[in-house]
Amino acid sequence: MRLIQITDAHLYADIEARSRAGVPWRQFQQVLSAVNAEQPDMVVFTGDISQDESAASYSLAVQAMASLSCPWYWLPGNHDQLALMTAERVFVDEVDLDAWRLLLLNTRVEGQPYGELGSEQLANLAAQLEKDDRPTLIAMHHPPVDVGAVWMDAIGLQDRDAFWRLLSGYPQVKIILFGHAHQAYAERRAVGDAMVNIYGCPAMADQFLPNAEEFAVDEASRPGYRIVDLEWSELLGSEWQTWIERIAV
Repeated sequence: MRLIQITDAHLYADIEARSRAGVPWRQFQQVLSAVNAEQPDMVVFTGDISQDESAASYSLAVQAMASLSCPWYWLPGNHDQLALMTAERVFVDEVDLDAWRLLLLNTRVEGQPYGELGSEQLANLAAQLEKDDRPTLIAMHHPPVDVGAVWMDAIGLQDRDAFWRLLSGYPQVKIILFGHAHQAYAERRAVGDAMVNIYGCPAMADQFLPNAEEFAVDEASRPGYRIVDLEWSELLGSEWQTWIERIAV
């Protein structure tokens, strides 16, 4: 199964509006065209759909996503207005991927750039993992790890310690995908008796400079997406390959 992650489109109601390093609507369309050419089985959009928090920006996103030839799912980022977003398309927290499954978490905190899961969602996550031991991929907006940029690490997932303590009891969690950081990232972490692979994704809009102490745009980088090819067999169990693709703008 081929799953593709896209993230951080930061769309405006005005399709001609510029970001710091480009035109988000134009880049959004270019990324979607490239994604479609990859023939994915599913696309997951890990938040910050909108920049201006307008109803029109979500409507534009849904209209464009209709061009995909596969099912797609989204979750909110810190820039998103959940009511406007879900008025266009509902948020689901679990997707069956046959031998695998995908859990989508909402890390948005009203009015804040940082993220949090909260005790209720953590309890729900534990219940989901308790009832099904299939290999699991988790998607969220905020990084549950430090990515190395001081300013970004301050606005990541605030209750990450509780999140990792929970996962230590569920070795079926193999992969975590996040957005928010606007850059490619990969880390492998020992959690309990298992290893969890954590991946960040380039934004569809501006890219952020890795390892920066203060906010900075990476003008040398380009928008992109992450491909995750998931496999499972009786002999080898769960396996996957993942890589980043970028587009010319």
